[in-house]
Amino acid sequence: MLATPALAISRVNTANASCAAVKGVLQREGAAILRYPSSRSNKLLYDRYVSNRHSCILGEITKRATVPTADTAHCPVLKCYRPDRDRRSKFLRRF
Repeated sequence: MLATPALAISRVNTANASCAAVKGVLQREGAAILRYPSSRSNKLLYDRYVSNRHSCILGEITKRATVPTADTAHCPVLKCYRPDRDRRSKFLRRF
């Protein structure tokens, strides 16, 4: 068995960061967990966002998303997703 060091991923509270700072973390590190307040409730939401498709796992591609930051309500970022899984879940929800 080969031992390797664990890779940490940054967590960024977007309410306290500018859009440029969020994009800088993604470009520098490739991926980060972005935490942001829900627009519909008092809950804090989070997800993994990436700088490009090379930070996604096999079978995933990127799609555009936005997160609120300290200086804008819609900071453009990228998020990984599996197109085959998303299509299947949309199909199943119809019935």
